[in-house]
Amino acid sequence: MSGEYQRTYRAFSDNPEQFWLQQSERIAWLKKPQQAYHQDEHGFYHWFADAELNTSYLALDQHVLNGYGDETALIYDSPVTDSKRQYSYSELLEEVSKFAGVMQGLGVGKGDRVVIYMPMIPEAVIGMLACARLGAIHSVVFGGFAAHELAVRIDDATPKIILSASCGVEVNKVIEYKPLLDEAVSQAQHKVEHCVIFQRPQCYAPLSECRDIDWATAMSDAQSVDAVPVAGADPLYILYTSGTTGIPKGVVRENGGHAVAMHYSMETVYGMRPGEVFWAASDIGWVVGHSYIVYAPLIYRCATVLYEGKPVRTPDANAFWRVVEDYKVTALFSAPTAFRAIKKEDPSAQGFKQYDTSSLKRLFLAGERLDPPTYEWLKEHTQLPVLDHWWQTETGWAIACNPIGIETLPTKAGSATVPTPGFNVQVLDVHGEQCEANEHGAVAIKLPLPPGCLPSIWQNNERFKSGYLSQYPGYYLSGDGGYVDEEGYLFIMGRTDDVINVAGHRLSTGEMEEIVAAHPAVAECAVFAIHDSLKGQIPMAMVVLKDDFSGSNEEVEQQLRATVRSTIGAIACLQDIICVPRLPKTRSGKILRKNLRQLVDGEELQIPSTIDDASIFTEISEQLQSR
Repeated sequence: MSGEYQRTYRAFSDNPEQFWLQQSERIAWLKKPQQAYHQDEHGFYHWFADAELNTSYLALDQHVLNGYGDETALIYDSPVTDSKRQYSYSELLEEVSKFAGVMQGLGVGKGDRVVIYMPMIPEAVIGMLACARLGAIHSVVFGGFAAHELAVRIDDATPKIILSASCGVEVNKVIEYKPLLDEAVSQAQHKVEHCVIFQRPQCYAPLSECRDIDWATAMSDAQSVDAVPVAGADPLYILYTSGTTGIPKGVVRENGGHAVAMHYSMETVYGMRPGEVFWAASDIGWVVGHSYIVYAPLIYRCATVLYEGKPVRTPDANAFWRVVEDYKVTALFSAPTAFRAIKKEDPSAQGFKQYDTSSLKRLFLAGERLDPPTYEWLKEHTQLPVLDHWWQTETGWAIACNPIGIETLPTKAGSATVPTPGFNVQVLDVHGEQCEANEHGAVAIKLPLPPGCLPSIWQNNERFKSGYLSQYPGYYLSGDGGYVDEEGYLFIMGRTDDVINVAGHRLSTGEMEEIVAAHPAVAECAVFAIHDSLKGQIPMAMVVLKDDFSGSNEEVEQQLRATVRSTIGAIACLQDIICVPRLPKTRSGKILRKNLRQLVDGEELQIPSTIDDASIFTEISEQLQSR
């Protein structure tokens, strides 16, 4: 491989510090960095720690001061409520400054945490930017997430206040948030001082006299506040992602490195230009929503689309193409799941042809592996560049991509293309040695991680070390397996741990197993990922019931589905549950989940020599066939 990408990557490899100090010139610092990074007493890396900035200022104030206040900043489109609204940079700045005043009046200041439990509405974005304005640390939790999960995050983040809304709206369904919020606050050991509630017309929530504050009332007499300077290494937000233990990991994002990475990635990864319209069809509860609905487009001065709807059934499979036409979207970024859903309902892509999509220059996909059939379908029917890229909640932006802002490389189905300049990606074998071309191994990143990546886990340095840094000293372990081909293209083949990726949501099988095993009739169980043509993966549970259980299998299965849904949330979608006489195990008692997945998915069984009794696979196979 040769050309501009190779020259840029070599410049990074030869002198990472100089490379990133050069990229830091993109940002309007309040105090410029003199040093690229430093290591703290734990050996962790922090970028631009000696600099000062404010992320809200970068996203809003600087554009207004530079004469772009009348340009569109935020486009809200909600087919589920039949409402639309657009904010200019000046209008969004006014709303954010006033709401920062509301929070400041409630005692929120620099370093305080604020949990945001809201649907896809402008107020959620306003709340995030207002936190950044004050130097407060926000933690966004998916609106409608189960009360228990919200309570766990409240206890970990210990927020001063919570921002929420009366409800979320989905297809033909209104989800009341207030009962879930009240239950979570009741369950949590940490007690928040106030909850600020935005009342939506679809459902008004009763407010408690002492704790709850009405959003609109508070805004009616709020005073605007200026952006508070923060250090480059001060946290901007905490975003929780599931771990293999079932205990959420609070990924920390620092202001300085994040701002530089966001600006750099909008050009390098997405090929955008200021003033164009960028649409990440995601949710603000995901890292994609943080990075590419809220922060990166606004810092880079693009208009960003906030879409409260689905790729299908709002009202149909043409929804994405309608939005592209309405707002002249330049680039669309979504998960492969979304396009599989569109393909299922509109296999010949008639909707794409019905709308004027001439503004659309390219499609980006991430969140899970882009399967070749979906890649080929999109290429055939849109005739657009279909660009896979790979990244994680932990990194905050693309580890590997087709770097079209530098040079457009040929694409390969199943590959995220090449490492993004800034990421030193290696594929390692069990001994920590670099794998040969096309040899599968563990995908790791040589330290230091670039700006924008997590410096640690919130209040849990040991977990960061043990989970990411200990297996291969000097490297960050991604948890994904894959290989690099002879041309330097990176192929990610899936997780190496027991985290299931359901439509882009990472869910812990360990957590689901704990819930299933807690049922009084269950003796033991295994939860594992099986292939799903729409969502990529879905969980399946195999359950062994206690000998003295006298009820019906169907009754237990129904109860387990309901319990998982209420404890984790609907996204867990543990629908496929089967009661089996026993589970396959090694002699040491380890349940062979990988073999169960292979059996259900119809793959060749790779049974280890340490198995206790291989005949169990025949029994389970016959049971599956008889269902």
